[in-house]
Amino acid sequence: VPTMSLCLLGCVVFCLLQAGAVHAGVTQDPRFQVMRTGQRATLNCTQDLDHGYMCWYRQDPGLGLRLIHYSAGTPYTQKGDVPDGYSVSRPSTENFPLTLKSANRSQTSVYFCASSYSTALHGHLLSVQKDRRAPCSLELGEPLQAPSTWSLAAHRHTGSIASSFRSWLAQT
Repeated sequence: VPTMSLCLLGCVVFCLLQAGAVHAGVTQDPRFQVMRTGQRATLNCTQDLDHGYMCWYRQDPGLGLRLIHYSAGTPYTQKGDVPDGYSVSRPSTENFPLTLKSANRSQTSVYFCASSYSTALHGHLLSVQKDRRAPCSLELGEPLQAPSTWSLAAHRHTGSIASSFRSWLAQT
């Protein structure tokens, strides 16, 4: 049995060394957050692609993507089509957090962060996110009892070999 463990360990080390640096691409978090009406909430967006342009979009039922804010590079930010109630910052090339100043029901939406080398702000940027990363989803509903609470859910998938292996180990 110890020989089998050493063999498995050797294979894993070899595979990880062969993988080199694996880009996670664009990630969004937190995965879950519970908040009260009127509270501030921050959705983090991180990219390791060294892209200058980053954008936050929201998609509401029956509507296409709407641009909230975008950045053409550190530390510059610009308002998009629906900036009211949101603020952003660009503290570094990698980070572009979106803050809901005072969460309200009208902000129920699916949120997408995207990054790009180019200046295209509509359509094309979604391809960075599509089929690779889960969007941030914000659900705001009527309270069942006081005080009201809202649930903020986002999913983060890094897609690296190392994290996939750690997940596999945790399951075995």
